[in-house]
Amino acid sequence: MILSRRAIVRLITFSVAIIAVLGFNAYDNSRKVDELTRTIHYSYQRAIEDLSTSVDNIKTTLSKGMYASSPEMMSDLSVKLWADSNTAKTTLAQLPIGELNLESTYKFLSQVGDYSQSLAKKVADGDELTDEEKENIKKLHGFSEKLCDDMWEIQSQMQQGLISFNTAKSLMNNSEESQPDVKDGFKGFEDQFESYPTLIYDGPFSDHILQKKPELTKDKENVSREKALDKALKATGLKSLEDDEDEGGKMPSYSFKGENTSVSVTKKGGLLSYMIKSREVLEENISTKEAKKKAEEYLKALGIKNMKTTYHETLYNSCTINFAAMDGDVTLYTDLIKVTVALDNGEILGFDARGYIVNHHERDLEKPKISEQEAREKVSSTLEIKDSKLALIPTQGLNEKLTYEFKCTDKEGKNILVYINAMNGKEEQILILIISEDGMLTV
Repeated sequence: MILSRRAIVRLITFSVAIIAVLGFNAYDNSRKVDELTRTIHYSYQRAIEDLSTSVDNIKTTLSKGMYASSPEMMSDLSVKLWADSNTAKTTLAQLPIGELNLESTYKFLSQVGDYSQSLAKKVADGDELTDEEKENIKKLHGFSEKLCDDMWEIQSQMQQGLISFNTAKSLMNNSEESQPDVKDGFKGFEDQFESYPTLIYDGPFSDHILQKKPELTKDKENVSREKALDKALKATGLKSLEDDEDEGGKMPSYSFKGENTSVSVTKKGGLLSYMIKSREVLEENISTKEAKKKAEEYLKALGIKNMKTTYHETLYNSCTINFAAMDGDVTLYTDLIKVTVALDNGEILGFDARGYIVNHHERDLEKPKISEQEAREKVSSTLEIKDSKLALIPTQGLNEKLTYEFKCTDKEGKNILVYINAMNGKEEQILILIISEDGMLTV
């Protein structure tokens, strides 16, 4: 077949057009990938910077704590440590480092605020700190220095482009990344925990409590890895998961990983212990109310019943909702589950039932020995009571106390929670309820 000159010209023109379109599309896709990669990198870099700042604050506050002696100063320092340690834990959870076991880092961040609060209460009660307690503060300060140095080094190397988030980049580029991974920066801190002190004190993260045998798995039979895997797949919504290193301790669990996801299922009973999906959430498309509904539906799908939403927090476009178990009309703040929901599409990014598994069991709660009206009279006259209910609250140690929870406001409109012992009328706890567009928290 012989083509005319006009046909040839048309064919050439069409071919050039096709090549131009394909070239432009390739360029446009490449540009979009680069833009998304940069966005993710900058978001992670910001999280690293926030984490570094929190850890630096912890180091400074612990340094002051080594010299503090007055109840007022200890109280101020403990509040700051608690806030900075919680911020650090929340920020750390936003990073795509699920493959790395950060148990020791999380333990340090949990204990540093909790332990200081316990010591502050002791000083407030008129007791002096023991030499061992003073030495523990010194040791915690040493660990904070190490973690702080590691964090600033990670931040510096990220800014220089010497390390990166390999998982994120390889997913974006469909290629193997040879650059050192940021996950490696945490390994040095994790490895030094052989010399970490054992902290026994009146607090929820005390080592004697962390080693408590879970109530919910006590009489349960062991399940197979295959059955645990089925549970993990259902919890994550993924089609496949790889085996990860199993967890030992007081709650032996099967561990699995896949698509930047970590999940753990108890060997006894096959209970979902925790699930973490590490991904960046760049926007908010759903409301907090919708997020709560998603979280409630998730618990229902897992077969977890009789839970009530309590408090929530929004950070990095993700909403973490706290659920407390119910025993009749009594709210069990001792038995908590946390569910994190992405506000871009409602995906479940996090689930933590470890506290619930450890504490939840059938209870034979005593009837209150004082009436609600008698308890009301114990609340400060400077507060206006708005609402009340029965609540089981954890003590600083392993005990539980049945209380009346009174939601109050002061003259300035601040929201205050007051807990009055339902047995003896003692004022057990006062919390400030912070309500903002970012959530509802207690301090």
